[in-house]
Amino acid sequence: MAPKREKEAIPVVELDSDDDNGAGVGAPNQNNNASSTGAPPQATPQPQQQPLAPNCQTLDSRSFWKAGDYAVGPTARPYISQGQLEHARVHPKFLHSNATSHKWAFGAIAELLDNAVDEVQNGATFVRVDKIDVVKDNSPALLFQDDGGGMDPEGMRKCMSLGYSTKKANTTIGQYGNGFKTSTMRLGADVIVFSRAIRAGKATQSVGLLSYTFLRRTGQDDVIVPMIDFDISGNWVEPITYGSQDDWTSNLKTILEWSPFASKEDLMLQFEEIGAHGTRIVIYNLWLNDEGIYELSFDDDDEDIRLRDEAAGGKSTKVQQKIQFHISYRMRYSLRAYASILYLRTFTNFKIVLRGKPIQQYHIKDDLRYLEVKTYKPQITTLNEVIVETTIGFIKEAPDLGVTGFNLYHKNRLIRPFWKVTADGSSKGNGVVGILEANFIEPAHDKQDFERSSLFFRLETRLKQMVNEYWKTNCHFVGYQPIGARNLQKDQTFKPSVGVTPKDMHLDQTMAGLSANVLQNDSRTKSSEVVTSADNREPMSVDEICEENIQLFMRCEAQVQKETELRQTIENLEKELEMAKRKSAQLASYLETKRKQKIMKQPTETV
Repeated sequence: MAPKREKEAIPVVELDSDDDNGAGVGAPNQNNNASSTGAPPQATPQPQQQPLAPNCQTLDSRSFWKAGDYAVGPTARPYISQGQLEHARVHPKFLHSNATSHKWAFGAIAELLDNAVDEVQNGATFVRVDKIDVVKDNSPALLFQDDGGGMDPEGMRKCMSLGYSTKKANTTIGQYGNGFKTSTMRLGADVIVFSRAIRAGKATQSVGLLSYTFLRRTGQDDVIVPMIDFDISGNWVEPITYGSQDDWTSNLKTILEWSPFASKEDLMLQFEEIGAHGTRIVIYNLWLNDEGIYELSFDDDDEDIRLRDEAAGGKSTKVQQKIQFHISYRMRYSLRAYASILYLRTFTNFKIVLRGKPIQQYHIKDDLRYLEVKTYKPQITTLNEVIVETTIGFIKEAPDLGVTGFNLYHKNRLIRPFWKVTADGSSKGNGVVGILEANFIEPAHDKQDFERSSLFFRLETRLKQMVNEYWKTNCHFVGYQPIGARNLQKDQTFKPSVGVTPKDMHLDQTMAGLSANVLQNDSRTKSSEVVTSADNREPMSVDEICEENIQLFMRCEAQVQKETELRQTIENLEKELEMAKRKSAQLASYLETKRKQKIMKQPTETV
């Protein structure tokens, strides 16, 4: 898009920190309230705001988990115009408490990546994630930028609102209308958003500031979001005002006071980075850890962003050192590794660019051996039958690495990585990894787990069964003793003579027919201990008992489902019977009435 010139006829107030208008904290209308939705409303009278704090001030605590620990002072009743209804305000402290749903910083970054991926349907071809430097204080900031459809003024206000979402299609990941607020506030105290859009032939650009620092430092008891809009359809850049020019100027002043950009010209340059349409998000005043250093590390790798606390801590043994190079471990601290497996299907015309280098999507299935595809039909009350396919196999490093678990996706997005469903301490399932897309269960709000519903627990039971079935038929490929292989009976073993050590006896058994493979993996078969029942039946291994218990549990679940269906059938039949009885009574009453009428007519006819 060609650069626009600002229309000279519209005055721009010289901004000064000593200006009396510094008391303004954004346009004094509902346009500034993060809880408002819909089109930008008209201006309404508001009380005078508290003076702004000096430039570049930050919060008392820069640690995210401590930033919400402050006392809330008394709240003055706001001025309400005649005929205007009171509204429930959102205190700034809620921004912090709402963001605590993200226990993991990468989970917050994933939310912002999801928003960019959802823009693929609007023509987005990339999302750029990078570190930029804030000139005001030479601090790092986190940048997200895409070339999607962008947001018009109304869309910007919906983005800044709490709980508003228009994403209800099966192709979009977002659904709660809360991800942008929780994710940005989890990564830093403040965020500024630039967006260009073209709607119905009208081109606009908007700026919105969501600043926890601003709200805290000015003592606000409501979430106020300063926003300014421009019409760029013509040859001039024209400010869009919804109240007075002073309101628009007050918004601009607040944005410049509390954002990383010191002048209006700096703000306009951000739009030139976007192009014709798209969104640019800058998160600044990034949170620190308990040691007073940034949670996100930009210095360890120039092409990556790492979690400093997760990457810390060395490993001692060779096996543990090998695990460090596996994707299941690297994804904990490397954004490049995590983002590489974040989406199940390969993008065709879209790429994630991290610090100048595109991320190569990593497909876990490509590194599995002895693949099998198993199906599962969840018991859900829908018209269309749902069939879930699960790919399962051994990792290429098995049995050396004890990596195991299922990677559960929802609408193409990784929700739960390497979920271990087998019991701890058991060798069964070692090295078995699975991949499936579970769209029939709902993810939690942070998209790092699933809601604990009955469907979830049934899925967990089925996945355990899958591991048992796969292990039983394939574990010998990686050197484990198959389940069901019996220890040699007493009449098949050699009796040691005098002076023969247990070691010699073990060698004799090996010569008698035990495979060298079993001998080498003897330490891995601890879970196959023999359990003898009290009535001297044939002994069963612990793994076989577990498998039998799972089978019984599945049968029990099926019986419960059948019982529920039968009860529902009985209830329906009882309702039908009750309706039939009512109809029968009505017909009987009708016939009785007709009979009486006929009897009364007979004497009349006789006379």
